Amino acid sequence: MTRQPAPLPRRAAAPRGTGMRRKADGFNGQVAEVDLRQLRVFRTVAEHGGFAAAEVALGKSKSSISIDIAALENRLGLRLCTRGRSGFALTAQGRLVLEATEALFSDIAQFQQRINEASGTLTGRFCLYVPDNIQIHGETALVRAIETFTTRYPAVFMDIRSTSAREVEFAVLNGQACAGITLNPRHAPDVQATALFHEELHLFCGRRHPLFSMPESEITPAILAEQRMITVSGAATSPMWDRLRPHLTFAAAAENVDSRALLILSGNYLGFLPEPFARPLVHGGLLRRIVLDGLQLETGFYFLARPNPETGLMHDTFRAILEAAC
Repeated sequence: MTRQPAPLPRRAAAPRGTGMRRKADGFNGQVAEVDLRQLRVFRTVAEHGGFAAAEVALGKSKSSISIDIAALENRLGLRLCTRGRSGFALTAQGRLVLEATEALFSDIAQFQQRINEASGTLTGRFCLYVPDNIQIHGETALVRAIETFTTRYPAVFMDIRSTSAREVEFAVLNGQACAGITLNPRHAPDVQATALFHEELHLFCGRRHPLFSMPESEITPAILAEQRMITVSGAATSPMWDRLRPHLTFAAAAENVDSRALLILSGNYLGFLPEPFARPLVHGGLLRRIVLDGLQLETGFYFLARPNPETGLMHDTFRAILEAAC
């Protein structure tokens, strides 16, 4: 008589009413491309402190970001952050996942670096942050360097992002950017700054401003002291400006050239703008330059980088090309 095999034991069902539920399959250790994309979104949200703050950096809407985060939480079977009326905050699990995410992307970058060194070619993503409106200066050394770099190394994915000078420095310091172009950077440990070119800034008023129709001979330092001025970076200077500045009234601030121009065009403020940016507005009768014995400011553009093992080869290559183009 043939003996029948014993039936497999059945899994006991959870008692009803206990609130227990079977955990989803979750993460099994296999990292897919979609996982990397969602982890990048999570890292950016964590760096910016919330969904709304990360919208510009990611180029995505809050609802789209929320969908990505929810999908990642479901994939990992973890609650990564809290969001709502009380604000955004990482959970304890979220902080651990963020640490693991940083380590993962660092390992991927190191792998890419070693492959580049072994093959003698460059591949991967080169993320370069630049300040707003840098294109007004035309064909600079930066433009020529980008042309040479992308021609020699077509396998490199060139990622250029435009933002304020402060955000450029922040991106370089926290590793978001491989390198950046910024104005008169502050000194920071392990950060290399290479001078590129200088920019001249002139003082302007809008056509609605009382000084717009005033004869040049009547505009004096005492007249300027009575006007509302837009704040100027401490790095922008000239001998005449250093003497004049203590007597002026600063009543507004604008982080980039576009927002500064809006304040000047309102007719309520005087402010400094790069001549190439202001030229078409002057020709259109919207702005007037206030000369005052040749008053102008000068600022410098710098190539900023924080070398590390992950991006060292790509950064060094671009820097060498940029210095040759200067």
